[in-house]
Formats: sequence, C-alpha cells, structure tokens
Amino acid sequence: MQIEVSRAIEAPADVVWQIITDLPNRPHVIQAIKSVDILDGGDELAVGTRWRETRTMFGREASEEMTVSAVDPGRSYSTTAHSNGNDYLTTLTVVPSGAGCTLTMRFGATSTSTVSRLMSATIGRLFVGATRKAVAGDLEDIAAAAEGVALGGEHPGDHRGDESGGRPAGP
Repeated sequence: MQIEVSRAIEAPADVVWQIITDLPNRPHVIQAIKSVDILDGGDELAVGTRWRETRTMFGREASEEMTVSAVDPGRSYSTTAHSNGNDYLTTLTVVPSGAGCTLTMRFGATSTSTVSRLMSATIGRLFVGATRKAVAGDLEDIAAAAEGVALGGEHPGDHRGDESGGRPAGP
C-alpha cells in the first residue's frame, strides 16, 4: 500500500517545519494523536530519534514506535516503524510556494509475514481509503496550526494542560 497526500498551507515553510518536527507538541496539533513518549534522541528530530505515538486509528487507540531514518533539515524527514507483520515508511516533505508552502505525506506499508500478506491481499484494500482520510486529517490539523502561527497566533502546545489540549475551543 502506498499513499501520497498533499496540502497547500498558507504559512511559511519554516513555520510548518517547526510544527512537524516538534514531537512533544504533536498531541496539541494533530487531533488523532493522544500522546508522544520520546524514547531516544531527545526532543530534537534527527536520524535515530525514536518515539512511541499513541493515536486513535479506525476507532481504536493504538501505539506504534517510530524511528527517524532520514532528515533533510527544513525540507523532509522519514520515519520507519514495524508492527503486525508490516514495515511502514512515512515521509513528510515541505516545499516553499510563494508566501506559503505545500506539505506532502507519503505513507507506505510492506507486508513482511505470510499472515500480513494474506490480510493485505484480501481486506487490506479496504483500509486504503480510511488511511488516506486519516493522513488528510493530519495534514489539515498541521495546516490549521501553521496558519494560526503565521497569522500571529501562539505556537501549538503553549496551552499545555488546559482543557482544549492547546486546540481552539469550538464545535
């Protein structure tokens, strides 16, 4: 399975880069992420940085360990993960465009076991649309945070501990 989703963002590329590489504040930016626990590498994103991310996916909470496998500072980074007989590779790329930028997320899954290959060949295709929708949702959340900062708002996470989790209150 390979998915690629892009989103134009009305914020400078450096603002978007700051938001997508700020691991501790991910739960304040991306609504599906419930928590991030840094395991190796500290808060700075670099090759080898490893964290456990708990998010709601397909109506259930799941935790995955991710490791940064490549970084092109200010432009892109890739993470790898292994779970349930699959290897995952995710790459986020920021490309400046006028006063804003385009953020692209590429997500790929490769089956590494017989069971996961069978699942992928049968019901796996059903998850492609739902996964694409989840990726698009993540990009929407990132765009909202970056555009808010670009308009003079506070950086996500400045309200840690309040009821909104750092997100604007509303319907």
